Amino acid sequence: MTATGLGLGNQFNCVPTATGVTIPLTRAGSVAFIGVDAGSGDQVFTMTELDSTGVNSEQALDTNFNAHNAPDIGGAWTFQAYVDDTVANTGGATNDTLYVDVQATQLSDGYDSVQCSTDAGTCIAFIYDLAVRRTPPNLASNIVA
Repeated sequence: MTATGLGLGNQFNCVPTATGVTIPLTRAGSVAFIGVDAGSGDQVFTMTELDSTGVNSEQALDTNFNAHNAPDIGGAWTFQAYVDDTVANTGGATNDTLYVDVQATQLSDGYDSVQCSTDAGTCIAFIYDLAVRRTPPNLASNIVA
């Protein structure tokens, strides 16, 4: 399928409410989680890798999963360090947007899905580098392997 310039279905798929949702990376190259906790900015993401049956690896997803935070409007993105499987956005009202990117190649052998849970605010997932591209009405479910 040739690209039409439309992102949804060609470049990415989206899960608008993604906290605690298992995202399989069997048909995509990576997933980006974007969290917003406007006002307080104190948001913690916990990253988990799972296998196709939903079994947690029981180990920290401690690869460099490219976490950054920034203000809601304007400003620069700042690299956020992670500890084991968590990354915190503790910038107060100044930096209240958190971005974490996980590549399928970063998952341990035998694990093909990733889950991001947040303790506050909103978390949206963008699944990109889709293996099969379709028009938005014909996209396969992005939470089924």
